[in-house]
Amino acid sequence: MKTALAICAHPDDIEFLMAGTMIHLRNAGYELHYMTVANGSCGSNRYDTETLIRMRRLEAMAGAASLGAVFHESVCNDLEIFYTLPLLAKVAAVVREVAPEIVLTHAPVDYMEDHMNAGRLAVTAAFVRGMPNFQTDPPRAPVDNQVTVYHAQPHGNRDPLGQIVRAQIYVDTTDVLDQKLAAVSKHESQRSWLGDSQQLDSYMQALCDLGAETGRLSGRFRYAEGWRRHLHLGFCGPADNPLVDAIPDKVLMPE
Repeated sequence: MKTALAICAHPDDIEFLMAGTMIHLRNAGYELHYMTVANGSCGSNRYDTETLIRMRRLEAMAGAASLGAVFHESVCNDLEIFYTLPLLAKVAAVVREVAPEIVLTHAPVDYMEDHMNAGRLAVTAAFVRGMPNFQTDPPRAPVDNQVTVYHAQPHGNRDPLGQIVRAQIYVDTTDVLDQKLAAVSKHESQRSWLGDSQQLDSYMQALCDLGAETGRLSGRFRYAEGWRRHLHLGFCGPADNPLVDAIPDKVLMPE
């Protein structure tokens, strides 16, 4: 079975940025895998750290189950996602276990360091999947599969200086919006936190607004998710584009 692995920074990032695409891939026969590098330890002003970590782990597991995805454990605390060898070894172990054809991850440039560093770790973990002299943690045998890496849109479709970022590939999520909302609703602890910390008045409305703006950027879809394909060198063939191949009736690639 073909597999797709989503690697993001925090619990609920996957649901916000890529759940619609994952649902379409699942419907196309892909096995889905779900990993957030950090455990959500800082995402509350109401709960202590250990309580919150337990809560957010259960929420992430519920989110993954809602998407029909295999859950993989987080490997560090929030704001401790750095591009380091110990973290790379842990993320690379998951990539080798899954041997995905598709890796979905954060934009290379985004509004916060955790997102960008998680994306960097995902890219390098995919790059070293077949290198026998790179040791993962825990040890996993190298794999020789072709993998295509796709970067999601940055949060708000903007880079850190507020400039619009346009996708290379838009995926229509209009008909799976309810399923996407059902997945993000599993992260109950974040409703009040995002209102307090990032002025998102409604957690669910924020997801809809982001999807609607991405849909407007596509010029065609009511709701959408956007993607940019990582350069193929070291990963896959120059013409490989398995995301588009898997769901051709759901994608738009602007000229």
